[in-house]
Amino acid sequence: MKYAMIFPGQGAQHPGMGRDFYERWDVSKKVFEEADEALGFSLSGVIFGGTPEELARTEITQPAILTVSVAAYRAFAQELGREPEPLCMGGHSLGEYTALVAAGALSLADGVRLVHKRGRLMQSAVPIGVGAMAAIIGLELPEVEAVCKEASQGEVCQAANINSPKQIVISGHAGAVSRAEEIIGQRFAARVVPLLVSAPFHCELMRGVADELQEEFAKVEWRAPKFPIIANFSAKAVRTASEARAALFSQTFSPVMWSQSVLEMERSGVEDYFELGPGSVLSGLIRKICRGRHPYPVSNADELAAALEYLRGAEDGR
Repeated sequence: MKYAMIFPGQGAQHPGMGRDFYERWDVSKKVFEEADEALGFSLSGVIFGGTPEELARTEITQPAILTVSVAAYRAFAQELGREPEPLCMGGHSLGEYTALVAAGALSLADGVRLVHKRGRLMQSAVPIGVGAMAAIIGLELPEVEAVCKEASQGEVCQAANINSPKQIVISGHAGAVSRAEEIIGQRFAARVVPLLVSAPFHCELMRGVADELQEEFAKVEWRAPKFPIIANFSAKAVRTASEARAALFSQTFSPVMWSQSVLEMERSGVEDYFELGPGSVLSGLIRKICRGRHPYPVSNADELAAALEYLRGAEDGR
């Protein structure tokens, strides 16, 4: 069976996420315990007992989603009875870190520490109010890039997340993003949704964060991933430890090319998708990118059972 395993990014979080995995599978419970130990505080306590506001702090959100996603992956593997054999893996933004943990390129402890640090660096890189992000719904990438170029006026304004062919997030200085919103409102029949974010992610304003992360990367052990990882910044497969590390550096200040990444998975032969972690955002995007695909989100025990039933049936030729 030709499938990909994909992992969500920030925005999928909600209090109580992953509880099914924690309570039903010892291998998953161990993931939460290892994450708590690696960080030196009870991340699981925030996930299961914290407020939405506490969980929304990016330095908490990022390791929390990674932890829940890896817990889902390990429950999936245990119920399958063997390690999954996807054609490739991928993840949206911080989900790329999760994919590398699942593929054995990073340890869980190093993964949660890295994304915790990543969240803190992103939060502090740009003062509150200086940056902004907005989702553009209804325009394709060339149109969005032209608007960003016109709106920049010496400031940063660029496509940050190419989520689907007509759902693109822009990021940069608040003034430039506001000008882009005005241009779109005046000239196009498209919808603009300002995003409530703490920093302008995946744009040139994050280049300093990438430099600081490079120092953190040097402190951890990197291994070749067991499966090809489709990198956010290039929409191409990385297969070595050095390629994986370089890809994470570049994605910090580069657009998340999710739409292009899914099309690359399709070109490689992928026919099915399993989204492991909270929510089903990526599954919804895949249905927009690839008409006719039916991805399987795995965010709780019932969804895990449905995904495995489908996988076993497909492998048996049913």
